[in-house]
Amino acid sequence: MKHLRYVCLLLLIMVLVWGQSASQGKPSVLPNQPDALVSSLYEQVVARHPLGIPYGADLKIFAPYLSKALLRRFDLNNACFADWRRRNPDPSLKPPVGLIENGLFSGGNEEAQPQTFHIERAESGKDGSARVYVKLTWADPPNNPLTWNVAAVVVREDDRPVVDDILYLKDGNGDVESSLSKDLSTGCDGARWVDAGKQ
Repeated sequence: MKHLRYVCLLLLIMVLVWGQSASQGKPSVLPNQPDALVSSLYEQVVARHPLGIPYGADLKIFAPYLSKALLRRFDLNNACFADWRRRNPDPSLKPPVGLIENGLFSGGNEEAQPQTFHIERAESGKDGSARVYVKLTWADPPNNPLTWNVAAVVVREDDRPVVDDILYLKDGNGDVESSLSKDLSTGCDGARWVDAGKQ
């Protein structure tokens, strides 16, 4: 009888350990609502402060949130940057492709590394897309905190929401100053570098 209890206990422990390791191997499921997806994305942005186009571990973290079209624009921008490097081999030259030091999901300069975020609202578009408005904050005490807004454009792809673009807003009213998709193509003709002034 004692032996049977040990065998049952051992089987129970094996089932628990196997179940735990199996669940750890599964990819986490992303939220199915645009505002929840964007909130989850910005948790990563605030935690990781990605500068420029994500690569390596950052790309593995951010890619599931992004549309195939946006990931393709990342690839084209990287190819364009490589083309600029081939044409300008002097290592002391700073590339005119300005995204290297920007936070793609937040903006440039101090806006590149937000410390907090708040989802303000989500608006559905007639085309099935949604705009999720995000208020970002960066603080440097004793100065007043810097706050600014962006909007994530969310579309459905493979029956789930994904971010297709980021709109950098001028003010709290939602006027668009620029967008990630536009910034990714500035100075580029697909994968080829062209002078931004001639574009």
